[in-house]
Amino acid sequence: MYATDDLRNEHEGIKIALNVLEHLAGELDTGSTIDIKDAEDMVDFLKTFADRCHHGKEEDLLFPALEAAGVANEGGPIGVMLYEHARGREYIAAMGKALPALHLKDHTAEMAFAIAAHGYARLLRNHIVKENNILFVMAEQKLSPEEHEQLAAGFEVIEHERIGPGVHERYHAMLDMLSAKYPVNPLLE
Repeated sequence: MYATDDLRNEHEGIKIALNVLEHLAGELDTGSTIDIKDAEDMVDFLKTFADRCHHGKEEDLLFPALEAAGVANEGGPIGVMLYEHARGREYIAAMGKALPALHLKDHTAEMAFAIAAHGYARLLRNHIVKENNILFVMAEQKLSPEEHEQLAAGFEVIEHERIGPGVHERYHAMLDMLSAKYPVNPLLE
């Protein structure tokens, strides 16, 4: 088993969140009312799970292991991933900033949220494809089975320290509920 299998599995959950996010943004685009609690839950999930936990595993453990194995950071695939993580944080911050005004039906905040949500979803969909099909394949080729074991153990520590026990499961339950509530657009899969 590769440590990257854990990251690929997490990508599947993140893609469910992106579907929900795109649905909410699409509703705002048409002037429809959204369930603001769902928007808040999505921002919380993206900030806590996708960024702090998932991207933390990559930035703190996987990327340094790949660099040690000779994969370029600056001007290479790791640098691109780091840039996209930073860009994603900007989109999450913009959505978070817009959230309080959504309660007031502030049109400017609704559009700001929708723009950031669409941008984040586009960015992350492309990012996931690159990681799954390029970066993780490199990791599977360049890192030894022992290194993958060490990474997997480190991933567990990061998950425990950054989001705590039971939170991963709570997020999965939330994603299951939201994916049933919002239709999946097969064109975005």
